[in-house]
Amino acid sequence: GITALALTGAMRCGEAIDAPWIAKGLEGLEGHVKPDGGIYGNGRLKNYETCVSIICFAEANKNGKYSKLLENAKKFVVANQYGIGTAAANKDWDGGVGYGGQGRPDLSNTTYLIEALRSLDAGADDPNIQAALAFVSRCQNLPSPHNTTPFAAKIGDGSFYYEIPAESIDPSSDPERYTPDGGIRGYGSLTYAAYKSMIYAGLAADDPRVVAALKWIKDTYSVEVNPNMGEAGLYFYYQTFSAALQAAGINELVDGQDRAHDWRRELSEALIKRQGTD
Repeated sequence: GITALALTGAMRCGEAIDAPWIAKGLEGLEGHVKPDGGIYGNGRLKNYETCVSIICFAEANKNGKYSKLLENAKKFVVANQYGIGTAAANKDWDGGVGYGGQGRPDLSNTTYLIEALRSLDAGADDPNIQAALAFVSRCQNLPSPHNTTPFAAKIGDGSFYYEIPAESIDPSSDPERYTPDGGIRGYGSLTYAAYKSMIYAGLAADDPRVVAALKWIKDTYSVEVNPNMGEAGLYFYYQTFSAALQAAGINELVDGQDRAHDWRRELSEALIKRQGTD
């Protein structure tokens, strides 16, 4: 996974595909291709590692060298999508994917699936993307025809959370994550990831799901913390933050206090001041 992310970043920053270290990295990544079409290591993170590898190989596939590899990898990830390739014990899980196997799906893996399919030129009307959108919508704190889970209205602030519990939850087990009435608190990195995914899935700016997510984003704007998570997952937050605002075509974000932000400059400054002296 880390190799795929590093190579993708380098190629997107203009590093040539045939540069020795890029070529060597791609060769190493290709060594993780499995007979089932997946691209992963020990199998614990099958979907995540295959999705980021798809994005990497798609970036490197200018001459079609990796077309067959990508075709097989796509078959692998969509076969793990509940309600399409795999039956779900809980219908609320339909459209989602997890790390691999029969475990519960989560929003993070599902947004990576959407990103991977998009890198393969899948359009917003792609059935796998639309199925994933249905799962994404059920992970939002927003009651709507798209989300009739018991958690939708408990907070109702438009934020997104990681997973849809299959069983009743005990709020006292994790008061930072749950409200006293059993609501699931959303947080920054996944709300931005879901916002980006809704754009990729073709939702219009005036769709209530998009409107509610953007309002939460404006109300919690920060380049210092991952909202509702603090320092946890900060760099993942920075990545989803920037990718989502880029996808939305937002150049200046006006926050909930009517303050305008040049988010690219502010994010760059936040990253630079955290960079090690080496």
